Amino acid sequence: MSFHRTELSLTFLRRNPACFGGALLTLLAACLGCSERPNDTAAGDAPPNFVWILADDLGYGDLGSYGQERIQTPHLDRMAEEGMRFTDAYAGFTVCAPSRSVLMTGQHTGHTRVRRNGSPGLWDEDVTVAELLKAKGYATALIGKWGLGMEDSPGAPWKQGFDYFYGYLSQGHAHNYYPEFLMRNAERVPLRNVVELSGRYGGMSGVATERVDYSHDLMMDEALGWLEANAGDPFFLYLALTIPHANNEAGNLDGGGDPGIANVEADLSHHRERVGMEIPDAGQYQGEDWPGPQKGTAAMISHLDEGVGQVFAALQRLGVDERTVVFFSSDNGPHAEGGNDPFFFDSNGPLQGYKRSLHDGGIRVPTIVRWPGRVRAGSVSDFPWYFADFLPTVADIAGFDVPEGVDGTSILPVLLGTGASAEDRFLYWGGTPGRAEAVRWGQWKAVREGPDQPLELFDLSSDIGEELDLSAEHEEIVGEILAYLESAVTELPPSD
Repeated sequence: MSFHRTELSLTFLRRNPACFGGALLTLLAACLGCSERPNDTAAGDAPPNFVWILADDLGYGDLGSYGQERIQTPHLDRMAEEGMRFTDAYAGFTVCAPSRSVLMTGQHTGHTRVRRNGSPGLWDEDVTVAELLKAKGYATALIGKWGLGMEDSPGAPWKQGFDYFYGYLSQGHAHNYYPEFLMRNAERVPLRNVVELSGRYGGMSGVATERVDYSHDLMMDEALGWLEANAGDPFFLYLALTIPHANNEAGNLDGGGDPGIANVEADLSHHRERVGMEIPDAGQYQGEDWPGPQKGTAAMISHLDEGVGQVFAALQRLGVDERTVVFFSSDNGPHAEGGNDPFFFDSNGPLQGYKRSLHDGGIRVPTIVRWPGRVRAGSVSDFPWYFADFLPTVADIAGFDVPEGVDGTSILPVLLGTGASAEDRFLYWGGTPGRAEAVRWGQWKAVREGPDQPLELFDLSSDIGEELDLSAEHEEIVGEILAYLESAVTELPPSD
C-alpha cells in the first residue's frame, strides 16, 4: 500500500474513531495489512467497482426512456433496458453545490455543510464516500465539476478522498465550456481558448472569443484514460459532467445576462446562434426548425449520451463491466438559462417547476442503475430515494460501516429486488434559514415557501404535478410533517 493511501486511511480513522467503536483496531489492521484489495462482498467474488455519472441540469423528461421524443439518447435508453430505471429518484437539492454535497456526504441539506451555492465548501471533519472507499483500498477519481472547495481550502477534492482530479473546482468557472484552463489536481493546465472574463464568481467565469478546446471532450478523454489505467484494481469514478448546463454569462439572444457578452457578440461567429448552450456544433439537430439555443440543448444532451456509451464500451473492453455498478443521474432539474426554454422539449415531463424549485420538477431527476447479473435488466422502480442514499448503498455493497450522522439509507435491497428500504421515512430539502423547504414522505410531498408560510400537501400517487393542495383535508399528515420540520435542520457543524 502506498504511503499516501495509508496516510489518508489513518487520518480518516483519527477523525472518526466513534464511527467504528470496538472495530477500530481491526479496521486499522486491514488498512495497513498485506492486501490492497477491499473485502469481497461474497466469497470468491471480485470487489465491485463504482461509477457515478452526473449530468448537470438534465431534466426528468430529457431522456427517451423517460418520454423524450425529439432528443436522441440511445445509450442511456439502452442503460435503462439493461438496468433499473427509477421514476421517483431525487437529487440532493435544487442547485449545484448543495446537491453534490448531499451526494458526497450522505447528509441532507439540513445537515450537510454545503447548503447553498457560493459556500466555502467542505472541511476536514466532513467525510465523503470517496474517503471511505479510499480507506478500503479503492482507486478514486473525480473528473468534471466539483463545487465543494477550491485548491487552497480543505474542501479540495484531493483532500476529500480523491486520488485524482481533472476538471473545474468552481461552479462559476464551469459555466464556460471553453475556459482558459482546467485543473489537474492542484495544477492549472492552460488551454488554447481565449476568454473575455466576467466580473462574476471572482472573475472565474466568462465567454470565449477563441474556441478551440471543448472541456467536455477533454474530461471524457481523461475519464477513459483513467479507467484504462486503473481497471486492474477496484475503483470509484465520479464523472461529474457539466452538460447540459448553460454558460450563464453568454446571455440570451437579446443580449441579456452578464454585461461581458456585449464585448464578444461580434466574435462568436457560428457559436452565436446557440448563445449560452455551448457546443462545437448542433450535430443532427442543425437542420431543425428550432430556436438556436434549443438546437444547442439537444446537441449537448446527445453528446452527453455519446459519452455514456463510451464509458460502457470501455468497461466492456477492459473486462470489468459485470463487476461495475454504474449510476446515472442529474444534480437538479432542467434550467431556463443561456437562452434555453425548459418547456420546449417538455424537459420536466409531468412535473411542476424546474431548477431552483422545490416542487418535483426541480429535484426529481432521471436516474438509472446498471449492474449486470445483479440488477434485473429492464426493471422499473417507483421507490423514492435521493442522493443521501448513495453513500450507505456503496457501504452496503463494498462492506464498510456508515459513519454517524448520515441521513441516507442503503437501497441495495431495491436494486437486487429483495425488498424495499425504509419506506416510512422523510426525505428533506432545505436547510437555509428563512428559505423554502420540502419533504417527501411515502406518497406525500410537502412544500413550504418559508417558515411563516402555510404547508402545501400533495398526494403524488394521484397528483404527480403537485396541483391540488390537500393540506386542509389531511391535518394529521400535515402535523406529522411539521413536527419533523422542527428538528430537520441543525446549525452548521464547526469548521475545526
